[in-house]
Amino acid sequence: MYLFLDWFFTALHLIIIGFNLVGWIWRKTRALHFVFVLLTAGSWLILGIWFGLGYCPITDWQWQLKEKLGETNLPNSFIKYFVDKVTGGDVSSTFVDIATASCFIAAVLLSVYLNFIKKKR
Repeated sequence: MYLFLDWFFTALHLIIIGFNLVGWIWRKTRALHFVFVLLTAGSWLILGIWFGLGYCPITDWQWQLKEKLGETNLPNSFIKYFVDKVTGGDVSSTFVDIATASCFIAAVLLSVYLNFIKKKR
C-alpha cells in the first residue's frame, strides 16, 4: 500500500508541477492555473512561516511514506529529489531552488498577465 501511495504522490506532484508551469497556455485552464499557483505560493510562503520556506504538504506526506519504505536522507524539495533520481546525480539544491523559483515566478507573471491584464484589453 505504501508503494502505491508513493507512486500516487509522485504522479500528483508531477501533474501539479507541470500544470503550474504550463497551465497558463490554454485559455480554458488559465483561471484554474491562477488558483493553482496561488495555492502553491500560499503553501510555500504562508505555511512556510510555520514549517519552513517552500513547505509542501504533499511532499511532507510523501516523505513520511518514503521513510516507512526505508528511504533516508530525503531533501527538503520533491523537485530536488526527482531531479537527482532522473539524472542519477546530486544536483545542487541551491541550483534546483533557484531554477524552481525562477520558473514558478515566470509562470505566475504569465498567469497574472493573461488572466487580468491582457483580458481587460
